[in-house]
Amino acid sequence: MGSKKKVDKESSETNIDATELANDQNNESDDDSTKLTKEEAKKYYEEKGIDLSHDVPIHVQPIPPFEKSMADKIVSKFGQKVVVDYVRPNRIRMNTKREDILDVAYFIRDELKFDHAESVGGVDYPDSKEIEVVYHLGSYTDEQLGNKILALATRVPREDIPNPGNDSTRTPSLRDVFYSVEFHERECFEMFGVFFEGHPDNRRLLLPEDWADIPPFRKDFKIKGR
Repeated sequence: MGSKKKVDKESSETNIDATELANDQNNESDDDSTKLTKEEAKKYYEEKGIDLSHDVPIHVQPIPPFEKSMADKIVSKFGQKVVVDYVRPNRIRMNTKREDILDVAYFIRDELKFDHAESVGGVDYPDSKEIEVVYHLGSYTDEQLGNKILALATRVPREDIPNPGNDSTRTPSLRDVFYSVEFHERECFEMFGVFFEGHPDNRRLLLPEDWADIPPFRKDFKIKGR
């Protein structure tokens, strides 16, 4: 009797396992049939207004309306002169050509109330022979913008044999728009070799005046002896 119960129990467990396996297979089959292609997924998320820029988190988020409204104002004013890279909660990033960066910066300050630059960074792109300059803009005077950062970027030509201040690696300074860039642009000048036209004091900030090597933040810079 006990043996029969044991057999029945094993048989029952086997049936349950088989049922679960069949269900799993059906589910997998259903999943395969409902999967979207890459292009279909991209179209779906674009229609939903969801940001799919290359470095967004895995869990994408809807585009925030306040930040989008600010980006839309800039695009409405300058059209194809600006390219919006992304709009996220508390963050906006856009690119413009160096010949347009002053006009865009004045508009961001006067119309959108971003009143200072928190930092100025550089990115070296030796393969495309460009250096990108990125201004991270914020606001002290508008409480609604207190936690917002607008990144305004532009690119300049990159010389294989740099001669900072005497080559084509240059862009207009934003010193007259955002006073706080004064030291940041000087650091970008010496570390990347970007000369800021109109800056009142384009001197080295951290490196010695007799520095004879290439700008040290460029990717082809090598520490001697290593």
